[in-house]
Amino acid sequence: MTNRQEPAITFDGRGLLCVTLLLRLRAAIADAPAGTLVHVRATDPAAPLDLPAWCHLTGHDYLGPVADDTDDTDDDADTYALRLTADPAPTRADAPWHRPAG
Repeated sequence: MTNRQEPAITFDGRGLLCVTLLLRLRAAIADAPAGTLVHVRATDPAAPLDLPAWCHLTGHDYLGPVADDTDDTDDDADTYALRLTADPAPTRADAPWHRPAG
């Protein structure tokens, strides 16, 4: 687990599943500058697989799970960290796990 650092963006993805989680995350970070630290709160059991795969596809740096020091244990959410890259690879608007055709 990564050490807990104060993120510039905390994205609340609790209750969202794979596609919706990635679509909304992409929208939430669209205007953020390179180097921005993002924490993603997620309850999706596939998030530990989907987030690193999506970061690999786009070029963002997946930093891993974050040690949770909050008392908010009622929601079963985990926190994952990523750092935004300067020039992320584009993905399809409707399918964030695919690159655009062409």
